[in-house]
Amino acid sequence: MIRFARSALVVAVTSGAVLAAGCSAAPAERSSGPAPQSTRSTPDGQGAQSPQDSPAGEPRTLAENLAVPWGIAFLPGGDALVTERDTARLLRVTPAGKVTQAGRIDGVSPSGEGGLLGVAVSPAFSDDHQVFVYFSSARDNRIVRYRYDRELADPTVILDGIPRGGIHNGGRLAFGPDGYLYASTGETGNQSLAQDLGSMGGKILRMTKDGKPAPGNPFGNVIWSYGHRNVEGLAWDRSGRMYASEFGAGSFDEINLIKKGANYGWPEVEGTGGGSRFTDPIVTWPTSEASPSGLAYAGGSLWVGALRGQRLWRVPLNPDGTAGKPVPLFEGRYGRLRAVATARDGSLWFGTSNKDGRGSPRRGDDRLLTLKP
Repeated sequence: MIRFARSALVVAVTSGAVLAAGCSAAPAERSSGPAPQSTRSTPDGQGAQSPQDSPAGEPRTLAENLAVPWGIAFLPGGDALVTERDTARLLRVTPAGKVTQAGRIDGVSPSGEGGLLGVAVSPAFSDDHQVFVYFSSARDNRIVRYRYDRELADPTVILDGIPRGGIHNGGRLAFGPDGYLYASTGETGNQSLAQDLGSMGGKILRMTKDGKPAPGNPFGNVIWSYGHRNVEGLAWDRSGRMYASEFGAGSFDEINLIKKGANYGWPEVEGTGGGSRFTDPIVTWPTSEASPSGLAYAGGSLWVGALRGQRLWRVPLNPDGTAGKPVPLFEGRYGRLRAVATARDGSLWFGTSNKDGRGSPRRGDDRLLTLKP
């Protein structure tokens, strides 16, 4: 049962053999395979730039020696709040790359894919100073609101009881253009939760700042869409359309155009083929090329961090919200990429995830980088 707070055209990127599906054989964040053959090593261990990289500009390192940066959200002045999954630290990073600790989140129980995950800044931060985090406690995933004015204070659980597991905890937080808070959740490896409207697992949630169902929600609770396996990316384009990046099992990863009350098919469908009952994705990848986590919109495109795929995907959007041909960038150069966000000046920030137990840490990892789209 849901418990409230205490206070369609698919763009085929490449064709390939379909791998055997199954959560136990291929969990959402799959282990990194060998570096792509097209990547050439340089003395510092980073891959050489390929010609396809040039349209996005050259990334610049902002910060180094972080530990699994998971979420990024921007304050009005341009500084970013960055979560570290396994340390439970909330960091403040300036556009010049200065890193300080904003606080440490109490109650975080990191293990597997759980820990301190998403972060969101209130659209009215200048007035209310509210910051929201999504994290795994010992018994559930939950969303907690803080007041942040030089330090974190007044923690208030606004939504608890989100299922947690060793895998598939979702965790992304973001405010939509409608002013409401959205959260992505995973089905924790229990596939039936994704189709169960009595559970918050395998869903996208929409709520007020107090964790209550937002007006207009389709089911009279906090659920906005369902049939998701593990969503770790949320973004909106300039027209207000909502998109989500989603881990597949063994066949296809996805980007979905999210609509009110829609069913995205998991576990009945992976990739396309939903017919009239389910909503098909607008983009799919073979799982070897993506494991899509962070998602952002900038410069007319979606930008997706790929974990197993070890690249940044740029997905051009058409005026009607459909997707053009995705372009892979920086393949193999930085390793696993997770956090992706658009700064207030229009630049793109993205982070590596090589210290997450599935990557191969390089000198300076984990790091935050920035580029101009």
